[in-house]
Amino acid sequence: MTIITPTQYHAKKALESNNIKCISGEEAARQDIRPLRIGILNIMPNVQTYEFNLLYPLGKSILQIIPVWIKLSTHQYNTSSKEHLDELYVPFKAAVDEKPLDGLIITGAPVEELDFEKVKYWEEIKSIIRYARKNIISTLGICWGGMALAKTFGIDKESFKEKLFGVFENQNLNPHHPITGDLDDKFRCPQSRHSGYSDEVLERERDKGNINLLAHSQEAGYMIFETTDRRFIIHLGHPEYNSGRLIEETLRDTAGKRSDVSLPKNFDLENPVNRWRSHRNEFFSQWIKFIYLETVYDFAGVYQNRSS
Repeated sequence: MTIITPTQYHAKKALESNNIKCISGEEAARQDIRPLRIGILNIMPNVQTYEFNLLYPLGKSILQIIPVWIKLSTHQYNTSSKEHLDELYVPFKAAVDEKPLDGLIITGAPVEELDFEKVKYWEEIKSIIRYARKNIISTLGICWGGMALAKTFGIDKESFKEKLFGVFENQNLNPHHPITGDLDDKFRCPQSRHSGYSDEVLERERDKGNINLLAHSQEAGYMIFETTDRRFIIHLGHPEYNSGRLIEETLRDTAGKRSDVSLPKNFDLENPVNRWRSHRNEFFSQWIKFIYLETVYDFAGVYQNRSS
């Protein structure tokens, strides 16, 4: 349960108050444990405030994690501190040139209502995804980040007439899967998006042998799926959100007076109970475990020592 962070990292106190141990790179080196390097391509608004949402569940793993914060060169981070970006974030090439990444997370982004080709940084995203497919054990796409992964292997998103917003129950479709298998048979997760896929589209791709479907909601459709080579896993929800994030988004949308956005379903703004915390923690922990086992063992359980 250890995150390797800079000594003066802004969220260190918040992480440690939530029982996530933070150590410096020097301390980690003295422990002589090979940490996993997890790249995080963070394209959420206000990157600094969002970082905790990912570090908390990653820090629940029993393994040491080095978060490698990645920025796009073709994106203007208008809502984020340039000083913070310059201090902590690196371009993707610099991240992989320093040392291989074991895993990669591509976050959501407030561009899902645009066609992919109209997103200014789409070509850069595609280049990163192409590299990841060949060189990174597992890439996790969250919300728009997952849709971006799906787009690169031929599944395009559809716009919704009304925002899918709220907390929805999901059915675990594969109890033997290495990542989702240990999730509850039924679990809840927040959704906050203006686009996605019909069940028919994803079932057709499954029948073609392109994807495995892993979780489904009667209200929100398929929420988790993967490529059949297990290089990409797509989570269309926001398991990393806390209750406050849903309240913030509600206030933002209300202030914008959008006619296509309703209050979040299955979530009481006056009594904001988090009913997806166990899903969040288990999903990220199992994803990290999957990466670790793929790094160290082959499928027969024979030690490979691929990290050397």
